[in-house]
Amino acid sequence: MKNIRIIPRLDIKGPNLVKGIHLEGLRVLGSPEDFAEHYYNAGADELIYMDVVASLYGRNGLMDIIEKTAKKIFIPLTVGGGLRTLEDIKNVLRAGADKVSLNTIAIKNPNIILEASRRFGSSTIVVSIEAIKQNDGKYMAFIENARESTGVEVFSWAKKVEELGAGEILLTSVNNEGTGSGYDIELTRKVSELVSIPVIANGGAGELEDVVNVIKQGKADAVSLASMVHYDYVKKSMVNGSLLKNQAEGNIDFLKFGKISEKIETSGIEEIKFYLKDKGINCRK
Repeated sequence: MKNIRIIPRLDIKGPNLVKGIHLEGLRVLGSPEDFAEHYYNAGADELIYMDVVASLYGRNGLMDIIEKTAKKIFIPLTVGGGLRTLEDIKNVLRAGADKVSLNTIAIKNPNIILEASRRFGSSTIVVSIEAIKQNDGKYMAFIENARESTGVEVFSWAKKVEELGAGEILLTSVNNEGTGSGYDIELTRKVSELVSIPVIANGGAGELEDVVNVIKQGKADAVSLASMVHYDYVKKSMVNGSLLKNQAEGNIDFLKFGKISEKIETSGIEEIKFYLKDKGINCRK
């Protein structure tokens, strides 16, 4: 049986790690470098950095954060948000990223997937699909951090990105993201069955059993987590106030007063891997 990868996703706005619901209503959590180092030490298999406001500026603003992180962690780092050209991809990789995640530009100019995979290697190119389930049951792909509809149907798009040379798909259920209601099993399973490249399930984990379900029922090759692991680290760090010391900006009252989340069962990386192994799921050490 394949080894399942556990991949914390860090959404970044300016200098801060943030977290929202349905990719909106962002809350400041702390320094992304601190969280990244913690996850690396805790046994995360990879990390995802996503610049969630890159579309406002037309560029990825994470270069400094990438360089700092790459000096301290030695697991694969995927970076996305605002990447529009092959030059943008090259610059992010030079800064220390191992992979790039493409969404907006991939839909607007699908040929960039082909060009990037040929130049940098398929294993370097991850295509992010932000899926929203419509009232008629169809799944449509969105861009600009799920703010803009594309009219592109998710399943046909997933097959296309594989054909163009993408090495992985980062599949986000925007409907479930940040809610703690569980992953969208139907969405994940259908994409996983359609393509032969790895599918990273993202959006909705609220308890450990959700992770098991998206692997066993959804056939995900990897699991991306945010709220579950972020809030676990926040809660553990509240004791010594280390996160609060590193706040740069934003409303952090919910941190100070311990109002984190009632719907999400927080868990650390080690706990998640132990639980998965207990359920017969292979994980990397």
